[in-house]
Amino acid sequence: MSQNKTLTLIGAVPSPYTRKMVALLRYRHLKYRIIWDDVGAVLKRMEVVPPKVALLPTCLLPDEAGEIRAVCDSTPIIRRLDAEFTQRSVIPADAALAFIDYLLEDFADEWCTKYMFHYRWASAVDADNAGTLLPLFQKIDMPIETFKQFKPLVTARQVSRLHVVGSSEVTAPLIDASYRRFLLAMESHLEQQPFMLGQRPAACDFALYGQLTQLVGFDPTSRAIAHKIAPRVVAWTGLMEDQCGLEPTADAWNTLEEAPLSLTALLNEVGRVYAPALLANARALDKGDKSWQAVIDDSLWSQQTFAYQGKCLHWIHSEYQQLSAADKVRVDGLLAGTGCEVLLS
Repeated sequence: MSQNKTLTLIGAVPSPYTRKMVALLRYRHLKYRIIWDDVGAVLKRMEVVPPKVALLPTCLLPDEAGEIRAVCDSTPIIRRLDAEFTQRSVIPADAALAFIDYLLEDFADEWCTKYMFHYRWASAVDADNAGTLLPLFQKIDMPIETFKQFKPLVTARQVSRLHVVGSSEVTAPLIDASYRRFLLAMESHLEQQPFMLGQRPAACDFALYGQLTQLVGFDPTSRAIAHKIAPRVVAWTGLMEDQCGLEPTADAWNTLEEAPLSLTALLNEVGRVYAPALLANARALDKGDKSWQAVIDDSLWSQQTFAYQGKCLHWIHSEYQQLSAADKVRVDGLLAGTGCEVLLS
């Protein structure tokens, strides 16, 4: 992809992954345009073949033959852009640190989004807020009669899907406790340094930022919790929106050996809740089960089985296996006792 080429994204303001990518492109000084519209409608107008599953944001990128393709999944897109544009990289050059970045990015994308979906739709106040605003983000000049019909449909559909991601009356205390621990861990970490892995943002910063745009900027209940217990996290979320003025240096990353202990607290949460969920999901996939139950953080968790999260576990393992023997030892040392070790066997 040419340096002067403009990257097109189709996304939505209430999409954490859209916000993740827009902030990353700003930071990296890459040319882009964002289209706030329905993916299917935009691709039809542009005569671009839609992806098998249209997710937000959908990015339009050239394939090997130069044909424009609609692609999703922010993690591989970020790594493609990092390979094609070397300036202002978001992937640490240290392979061991890059693995930790990958693990935290995956946690943000796949577990922190459970916080977001739960708080957005589990209570009447939050569901009313989201049900009101989501239709208007799609079409701000929507006629009032259309809006009155659309709002309850959107709300009912999303509330009915809470169980799919594991949100229920049984798991609500677990989700709330995990969210609060996550906020407190980030709050402590931000006392030490401005970004997760040092003095410059990595891919995981943008993934966490994307989820937090919703948790501290959109949904009332999760916003109130964050403002009460994690003011640094709230401020950081605002700052991460546009880091185009930051001038990163090559030595601005931490090494694993000099990472503050506060990073371990974040990894502890990954190991405490996300790692056992990934393993339980993988076991269900192996058995062909459509749903699974497991004890996570001393509570019963149940949800639909996801093939994609099976791939996430595989990719984490693959990233680890690509490390040199020396870097594996370094990663093992940082992850020892966090609960994340089970993802690497």
